[in-house]
Formats: sequence, structure tokens, C-alpha cells
Amino acid sequence: MTLKTTPLNRAHRAAGARMVDFGGWDMPLHYGSQIEEHHAVRSGAGMFDVSHMCVIDIEGEQVRPLLRHLLANNVDKLQTPGKALYSCMLDACGFVIDDLIVYFLNERWFRLVVNAGTAQKDFAWISAQAASSADFEGIAITERRSAAQALALIAVQGPKARAKVWQVLQGARAALEALMPFNAVIVDATPFGAVMVARTGYTGEDGFELAFPACHAEALWAALLAVGVQPAGLGARDTLRLEAGMNLYGQDMDQTVNPRDAGLDWTVDLASARDFIGKTALLAMGRHAQLLGLILRDKGGVLRAHQKVIISDNGDAVGEITSGTFSPTLQLAIALARLPLSVAPGDTVLVDIRGKLLKASVVKLPFVRNGKILVS
Repeated sequence: MTLKTTPLNRAHRAAGARMVDFGGWDMPLHYGSQIEEHHAVRSGAGMFDVSHMCVIDIEGEQVRPLLRHLLANNVDKLQTPGKALYSCMLDACGFVIDDLIVYFLNERWFRLVVNAGTAQKDFAWISAQAASSADFEGIAITERRSAAQALALIAVQGPKARAKVWQVLQGARAALEALMPFNAVIVDATPFGAVMVARTGYTGEDGFELAFPACHAEALWAALLAVGVQPAGLGARDTLRLEAGMNLYGQDMDQTVNPRDAGLDWTVDLASARDFIGKTALLAMGRHAQLLGLILRDKGGVLRAHQKVIISDNGDAVGEITSGTFSPTLQLAIALARLPLSVAPGDTVLVDIRGKLLKASVVKLPFVRNGKILVS
């Protein structure tokens, strides 16, 4: 099988990156030291090629009604141009088709950024829903990964990330300094074309995510490199997001899990009268689990996905780790785990690691945010 490549593939290879197959994409795992890349983001600034993810632009008079129908979170919260919202998109059974960010650019134009592995499924689902009712007539749905309209995506993250981007996009500094978290602005007059700069990320640190014409990808990457931004690969991206307690689609939730059991209850609008796909099913099934953090206290293992978590005296396995790793910041093994509602932060549980039952502490997420350790 031929792997798909991003516009930065040549730059990664020139930098000596270790490339891996990531869901059919040829992507950098690291550029020499995953640990150094992780620490660079926590203490300075790192950049990630996330062009394998997919931008979907939805335009037309009826875009807001369509998204009110499609998304579990309520796009009516988006009233100021540039404002962003995190949401799940559900099937009729209440399970997660994908998690995504939606940006309100104007009343006729909303932009979604969806996961790489679900992009084709998402596009088909959105298109089918738009075609399902005359109420959504005239809506145009455009996937921005095609050659003619391709956008590249670079995430610049860390306490020094915004200052580094200001250096590269100097003419836009005033607008970018005023940009609040979970907001975006499109900056037109740059050497890299029109750049959508979003103050969002997937690391638990401040920073920007940049969407811009793919033909400028290597030039913008080189400009960021020249001001001291450290390239970082998939390995660091995973340890950073796990420390930040952020779900990964396909691992912490998928189309067999509802968002309430995946720790995303806060993203689901069940209080308003608005109906959306999956709402009836969610109300009927209720909530049966929660997503909490684990810190391994015994020596002799590392927490990994699918390990069983045992909390009862009779040894019943009643929970499961969804993501696990060794935390470079905490210097401990940590995990996200789906656990019963009876479990609470402060409890001690046992994790089955290759037949050994090792003690772990239950903690509230996140483990780390904005460079600060939040658990003990």
C-alpha cells in the first residue's frame, strides 16, 4: 500500500525524522529524541505537522441549522466571528462518529477540523445529512485536502509558541496578541498566503494552530525553524496530549462508545430544547462510566491501553485503560481509564499488567496543564 504524504514530507525526511505508517499516512514519529521534543513543548516551543487532519468548509444560508442538527455541542454558542467550539458528532445510536473543532467564520461559512482516519467517513456523513432535508438546501461542503484547494496544518505549541509565531507573521502581531483562547482569525497579508491562526491545540500548552495554502508549507516550516521552534513528532504529541487528559479518537472513544462514558459529558448539550442526532439515544442509555486518570504506584510495569483495572475485593475487572504511557513530565507511568461511576479521585485500584496486580492511584484529569503538574 502506498502511504499518503503531507506537504511537509520532504522536510521531515531531510531533517532525519523516523517515519512511520500512521493510519495510512507517512508521518514523523520523532526527529531523534521524543523526550527532548516533549520537554521542548512544555518549556519552550515545538511544532507539529498535522496536515494529515482534514479541514472541511461548510458554506451556505443553512449551515447553522445543519450543524445544530449534526453536533452534540451547541453551535449557537458561536456568535462572534472566529469563535471555536469542541464537539462530538454522533450517530443515531448516540455513539461517537468523530470529535472535532468547529470554527464560526461568518454566518454563511463554518469550518470543521476533523481527524485524519475518519475524514472520509465524516465527509460522507455530513454530506448525507445535508442532503436528507430540504431545510439544508444550497449548502456546499468542501474537503480542503484536494490538490486544488489543499490546506496545510501546523500546530505551534508551548509557553513561547505565540511569541515565535508573532516573529514569523510580524504584520499580524497586533491581531494575534489580542486573540483569545479558542478563537481564530484569518490573516491575509502574509508571505504564506491567507493563514487561519487559531489559539487552540492538543498539548495542554498555549499556542496556535495554523491552516494555510499547502504550497507554502515548507516555507512556513522553515521560517518557524529559523526562529527556534523545535520540530516534534507523533510520539511527543501522544505523551503531551495524554498528560493533558485529552481523548484520542480510535483509542479513548470510537463508534462503540458514547461521549458521556468517554469523559466528554461537558461537550454534550442535553439541557436545551434543541434536538440533534443521537440525543434521544443518549437520554435513553444514561451514563454508566467516567474517564479518570491513573498513576502507577508500584514498580515493575508501564500502563498501556486495554489493561484491566480491578477495584473490588473479589478481583472483578470493572474498568479498562484506554491510553497509557510513561510521562516525561511526571517521570511516572500514567493512563486514562474508563471506570465505573462509583470510583473517585483518591481511590487506589489494581491494574493487571501481564498477570501482575500493581497498585495505581485514581486522579482527576488533567495530569499537566500549562507546564504545571496538577496531581501528586
